[in-house]
Amino acid sequence: MTVSAANCVVYFDGACPLCRQEIAHYRGQEGATSIVWVDASNCDPAALGVDLARDAAMARLHARRADGSLVTGVPAFAMIWSRLHAYRWVAPIVTRWPVLNVLELGYSTFLRLRPLWRRAATPPSALPAAVVADLRTDHAGEVGAVQIYRGILAVARDGELRAFAARHLATEVLHLRRIRHWLPSSARSRLLPLWRVAGWVTGAMPALLGPRAVFVTVAAVERFVDRHYAVQIERLSAYPELGALRETLAACRRDEIAHRDEALAHLHAQPGAFARAWTAVVGKGSELAVAASRRL
Repeated sequence: MTVSAANCVVYFDGACPLCRQEIAHYRGQEGATSIVWVDASNCDPAALGVDLARDAAMARLHARRADGSLVTGVPAFAMIWSRLHAYRWVAPIVTRWPVLNVLELGYSTFLRLRPLWRRAATPPSALPAAVVADLRTDHAGEVGAVQIYRGILAVARDGELRAFAARHLATEVLHLRRIRHWLPSSARSRLLPLWRVAGWVTGAMPALLGPRAVFVTVAAVERFVDRHYAVQIERLSAYPELGALRETLAACRRDEIAHRDEALAHLHAQPGAFARAWTAVVGKGSELAVAASRRL
């Protein structure tokens, strides 16, 4: 069943060990095939819909009714239970006051404690040295990406361009938060101050020239990031125990591809010689930054 054809879609955080285990239990129950299950940590952004951001879908359980409306928290669990034969009797009880209020309080408490379980799932200090080196480049890159969009917003006055930058900034902040979860602070690049400045300048300079220069820059950066993440994701296939990290990077990569495609959609004409030269400069600069971050 596709997402668009489903009368119940559930969005869950597959990067959370407890959440993943619970959803796996539900998916093994009779009636589970009537639900479309979407792992918000590892799905195409289009699968979430325009009204549900990935960070929101990962922060709380969400479910979508047949009419397209969203419910979250205990009502979302009730939607699941109402479709599972073994749990149908629970659904009408949990949606009544005061049971609903008590369960919502318990669920909110669990969400506050959940990061403790997520950190314990795979201790970052136990990661192989090669993986840590890769993550250091990812962290440095996401720091730079955040600064690129901050540089654009500091200079740009075009409303459409500012909205574009603000949306992408929110996604890059989420990526940075995910990478920080995996990478110990002691292992982060010592060149971060440089990457912050370089990122800001990389965003601000094209913004001075106008929207087209910004879209060319973003497309160039995201082409490189797509390839960078693809290589790491392939390497992680050698570490089955790091499946959650692989899913995290895959989700980040899908977002970056969406950013690239959105930027390209704004470039209605083929790039000229200057744009091609600037794209080459951005790509080479990104390669050098990755090489430096891997070591420092």
